[in-house]
Amino acid sequence: MKKLATLVLLGVTATWGSSFFMIHDLVERVPPLDFIAVRFAIAGCLLLLVAPRAVVRLSPAARRQSAVLGVVYGVAQVLQTTGLAHTAASVSGFITGMYVVVTPLLAAVLLRNRITVATWAAVVLAAAGLAVLSLDGFSVGYGEALTLVAAILFALHIVGLGAWATEQDALGMSILQVVVVAVICLVASAPGGIVLPQTPADWTTVVYLAIFPAGLALLGQTWAQAHLSATRTAIVMTTEPVFAALFAVALGGESVTVRMVAGGLMVLGAMLLVEVGPRRRVEGEVPHIAV
Repeated sequence: MKKLATLVLLGVTATWGSSFFMIHDLVERVPPLDFIAVRFAIAGCLLLLVAPRAVVRLSPAARRQSAVLGVVYGVAQVLQTTGLAHTAASVSGFITGMYVVVTPLLAAVLLRNRITVATWAAVVLAAAGLAVLSLDGFSVGYGEALTLVAAILFALHIVGLGAWATEQDALGMSILQVVVVAVICLVASAPGGIVLPQTPADWTTVVYLAIFPAGLALLGQTWAQAHLSATRTAIVMTTEPVFAALFAVALGGESVTVRMVAGGLMVLGAMLLVEVGPRRRVEGEVPHIAV
């Protein structure tokens, strides 16, 4: 089941990667925070229409857990988007990807996971690969600070999802999380007025981004994390910029660069290391805790 969960998580990161060049074009016409609010609102409505009773079937504890996870993820989205307005996209991508380093630290503190040397080596390799892929100069300022807080929250979301997600509750928890994220983003963007897409092409893009990289992706992540440890999840998820580069080359008209290839191979090497390397039993387990 862990192999299937890893493949599902890879599919999730592939859909996230497919969204980068679309979002880059769309936010030239729609403010980023408004776009996120509309995107998650559509995703929440569609998921509720498809499975309206999934949330009702959740236990009170699962509803509380889903709401907490939705708040963490929603605030992280707002901070990341706000930070992106004050820093370069490449720097934002690198700092956000630092959840791969923060996740095992939080898992060790909150879940008392013991992380092997091989896994820490994979974490370092993944972080280095992200740097090669993303960075071209770096400075610390307001935007970078906001993005770092967002990365910590994304890591907390991964750890919480790993601790609370179960296979039977995956659909209901995903729907509730998406709805909470939509509410947070709508509240954050409402004071300045929400700008909607103006053309059928932009609406088509938003609907695709709502269904696949938002709604179905969070469902896939929630299900996968019922079977995978938080650290393993974070390392697999660092393939997102690799998929983003592949889609940018295939569909976005970008050229292949040495940095793209080198960084991508480092990230893929990190994932391979954590997949085939030795793991202690305690690290391979997915601890489930109540709240």
